Amino acid sequence: MTGLAFLGLVMLVVMIGAIFIGFPISFTLLFLALTFGYFGLGEVVFSLAYFQTIGLMKEELLAAVPLFIFMGFLTEQAGLMERLFVALRNILAPIRGSLFAVVILTATIFAMATGIVGAAVTVLGIMASPIMVKTGYDGKLSAGCITAGGTLGILIPPSVMLIVMGPVLGVSVADLYASAFGPGLLLAGLYLTYLLGRSFLNPKLGPPVPREERIHSMPVMIKEVLIGVVPLVALIAAALGSILAGLATPTEASGIGALGALILAGAYGRLSYGGVKRAVLSTTATSSMVLLLAMTSNIFGAVFARLGTANWITETLLALPFSPVMMLIMVLVLIFLLGWPFEWPAIILVFLPIFYPVMAALKPQLSVSLGIAPEMVMVWFGALVAVTLQTAFLSPPVAMSAYYLRQVVKAWSLATIYKGMLEFMILQVIAITLIVAFPQIATSFPELLQEESRAIKTEEVDDSANRLEEDPFKRIEEQKDQEEEEGAGDELEQDEMGKTKKK
Repeated sequence: MTGLAFLGLVMLVVMIGAIFIGFPISFTLLFLALTFGYFGLGEVVFSLAYFQTIGLMKEELLAAVPLFIFMGFLTEQAGLMERLFVALRNILAPIRGSLFAVVILTATIFAMATGIVGAAVTVLGIMASPIMVKTGYDGKLSAGCITAGGTLGILIPPSVMLIVMGPVLGVSVADLYASAFGPGLLLAGLYLTYLLGRSFLNPKLGPPVPREERIHSMPVMIKEVLIGVVPLVALIAAALGSILAGLATPTEASGIGALGALILAGAYGRLSYGGVKRAVLSTTATSSMVLLLAMTSNIFGAVFARLGTANWITETLLALPFSPVMMLIMVLVLIFLLGWPFEWPAIILVFLPIFYPVMAALKPQLSVSLGIAPEMVMVWFGALVAVTLQTAFLSPPVAMSAYYLRQVVKAWSLATIYKGMLEFMILQVIAITLIVAFPQIATSFPELLQEESRAIKTEEVDDSANRLEEDPFKRIEEQKDQEEEEGAGDELEQDEMGKTKKK
C-alpha cells in the first residue's frame, strides 16, 4: 500500500467515525475530501471538486428526483392512499387476515406512486392500526406487516433510490426499474403468504372484519373501487408505463407523474394552497438532502479514487480466496451492516462506488456461473442491493421504520414493533437467497423489454428499406443525388488538377 492509499483509508475510517458520532453526512464528506485531498494532492483537489460538481450538475437524470418526490407527497396530500385502503378493505373484509392483506396490497400499489418510506409507514400506521387494535389483531404481526409493507416504496419503481443508483452502476434506470418489479412482487407475495397462512392456522391472530363494519352493497363497493383504485392505477401506468415502454425518459415520466398527481388532487377536492405548499416544502427538503449528498459524495469518491485507495481495496478483495458468489454475498452483508447507521443515499453514493469495481471485475465469472447475460449482471446486482437496503430498514437497532410507526401508534411499544420486524427480516433473507439462486427473478423482465425494443427497431429499419424499394421515385431521386455528388467530386478533382498544372 502506498502512502497516498493509506491516507485515503484513514480518510474513510475518520468519515465513518464522524458520522457515527452524529456529524452531518454531507458536510463531513466535503470537509474530509478537501482536507485530506489538499494534504495528499495539493491545490489540484479544488479543481477536482469543481469539475466533479459541474459534471454532476449536467446529469439530466437527477432532475427526476425532485419530481418523483413531489409526485409522492402530492398523492399523500390527495388522500389517495386512504381511498385505496378503504376500497381494498371493503373487498377483502370477509377473509381471515383481511387487514394484513389490505395493508400489504395498499403498500404495494402505493409504492408504485411514491418512493417515500417514511410517508408510507406513517400513513399506513394512522389508517390501519386503529381498526387492527379494535378488531383484535396481533400487535406484533400488525406492526411487522405495516413496517415491512411501507418499506416496499424503496424497492418498487418509481423508487428514487434506483434513479440515484443507475448512474453509479452505469446501467439504465429503465432496466433497474424493470428488474425491481420481480423482487418487489416476490417480497409482497412472501408477506401475503406468511400473514394469511398464519391467520388461517390461528384465526385469533387476524380475524375477519366484523360483519357490522362491512359494506354489503355491491354498487357501493364498485363505486369505492372505481374512485379509490382506478385513478391511482392510471397514474402509475402513465408514469411507469411510459418509462418501461421506452416512450419517455425517467425525467420526462416524472413530470407526467407530478402533473397527474396534481390533477388527481384537484379532482378529489384535496388541492389547496396549504397542501401544495407542504408538498413543495417537503419535496425541497428531501431532494435537497439527496442532491447535496450526491454532490459531496461525488467529490469524496473522486478524491478517494485519486489517492489510490479504491484500487487497493479492489485488489485486496479480489485476492481473497473466495468464489464469485461468496464474494457477492460478502459485499451484500457489508451493505446490510452499513444500512444500520447510514441512510440509503450515503450507501449508494459513497460505499457502492467502492464495491462497484469488485463486482465489475467478477462480471464475466458471475455471468458464466449463474447463466446471466453479461449486460444483465450489474442490473441484477442493483436489484440485490435494493432488497438488501430495504432489509436494513427493518433491522434493529437503527430501523427507521420502527420510529416512523412508533410516532403515530402509541398502543404498540418499540419492543413489540421490533419483534414484528424481525419476523419479516427472515422473509427478506429468503427473498435475497431466491434472487441469488434464481437471477431470472430480476433479469427476465428487463431482458424481455430489451428484446422487444430490438425487435421494434429491426422492424422500423426493414419497413424503411421496403418503402424505398416499393417507391421508384425515391430510388430515382436517390440515384440523381448520388450522380450529382459524384459529378461535384469530379469537378473538384479537375479543378485541383488544373491548379497543379498551372503551378
